Amino acid sequence: MKASTSKVLKMSLLPALGLLIGFGMAQPAFSAGGDSDGDSTGAASRSSLPKCKAGLVRDPVFKFRCISKEAAAKKAAKKSKKSKKSSSLDQDSLFNQGRKLAYAGDYEDAILVLKQAPNQGDPRILNMLGFSSRKSGRMDVALNYYRRAVATDPDFSLVREYLGEAFIQLGMLEKAREQLTEIERICGSRVCDEYGQLASLIVKSQIR
Repeated sequence: MKASTSKVLKMSLLPALGLLIGFGMAQPAFSAGGDSDGDSTGAASRSSLPKCKAGLVRDPVFKFRCISKEAAAKKAAKKSKKSKKSSSLDQDSLFNQGRKLAYAGDYEDAILVLKQAPNQGDPRILNMLGFSSRKSGRMDVALNYYRRAVATDPDFSLVREYLGEAFIQLGMLEKAREQLTEIERICGSRVCDEYGQLASLIVKSQIR
């Protein structure tokens, strides 16, 4: 009796097993609907992207959403602002590194670093390039950098001091005094580090 019951149960389970096996074999064919390049959205998902109405554009972040052109422009401006901020950080970092090398006497390395700065028109960069070039004996190159820095920012007192020092080295004391006068104008008085430094060097050069 038990053997007969077991045989009946096996016979009744066969159709169900057949369905399960058939379903399992069919699975790869179903899952192969995605693209072979690994795009998890698949062709069907891409084709389901909504078409934007007139005056709207697709959101660059949320692909399934359409936004106004104004909103898209704001997102683009925000992205640009972030990019500029990053660039500004690089500029400051390279300037600080270059200045440190220059003041340590590593002039050639300082020049290499300073020339990597994104904005080569930055008067700080130009001033330190002038300083490093002057200290390494390239006076003509240094004067060119200093003059460009002054043209960019006429009220940059430190570049005025360094330009005055260059004129002292060249024996052009009158021009050095002109820079001293400019520093006094910028600082509003003679109580200014740059004024004191340059004035002292002018006096020393006359004593020699």
